[in-house]
Formats: sequence, C-alpha cells, structure tokens
Amino acid sequence: MSEHPIEGLMHTTMNSLKEMVDVNTIIGDPVQSEDGLIIIPVSKICFGFASGGTEFKKILNNKETNISDEKLPFGGGSGAGVSVQPVGFIVVGNDQIKLLTVDEGNTALSSLFDFLGKVVDNVQESMTKNKAKNDYDDSIDIS
Repeated sequence: MSEHPIEGLMHTTMNSLKEMVDVNTIIGDPVQSEDGLIIIPVSKICFGFASGGTEFKKILNNKETNISDEKLPFGGGSGAGVSVQPVGFIVVGNDQIKLLTVDEGNTALSSLFDFLGKVVDNVQESMTKNKAKNDYDDSIDIS
C-alpha cells in the first residue's frame, strides 16, 4: 500500500521541527569572558503544530460518487510555530555558579541553582575539614 499524502506532509513538518528545536537552543553555547567567567544562556521554547487534509469526491453529471478504484484528489496543509524566550544566564567562575534571570518571575529555577550552589559549598567544606583532620591525625606520633 502506498503512503498516504498526509503521512508525507506530517513527516516533513515533524523533521523540520526536530531540526529547529534541539538542546543547543535551550542551553546555548558557553561564552568565555575576558575575566575568565563562563556564561551559558538558558532559554524556554514553546512550539505548536497542526496538520490536516481531505480527499475530495468526484462529481460526475452533478452526482456525487465514491470511486474506490481511482485515486481521489487530496488537499492538505500543515503549519508550526516556535517561540524562544530567554530565561537567564548561568555564570560559572570565581569558585561559584550563579543564575542571572532575565525575568524575576523565574524564582523557582533561581532558587534551585542557589540551593545546588550551597550543597556544593557544604560538600567542599566537609571534604576540606575531613582532609585537615586526617592530616592532623597522621602528624601525631604515638610511639
């Protein structure tokens, strides 16, 4: 059975959307500033897709007929829309990670990055204390 025209239409549209929306669109390419900071743009993407079609009936002598042996004419179309909105920038450097938001309404994402930064700081502090304790214990001579 041959492919129906709507299948090809949808396939082409979905492939075009797939090419437009990839991870590099959401998390952009990092940029390094002169002072050594790495800046990574973060965006929000919304997209919509619609597709449809119909097969027309043949009219012979002002009477509708369904002729199953013949291929009926097809009419269809598809469309898509994409919206890319900047959310903020992840700034890495000076022994810290910060999220600079474009809109203050994105506090949940900002809070998440602040929390992760505090967790990393606590782990580093704990490891430093543990290493210092082990170094002190190794320097004591019990003999």
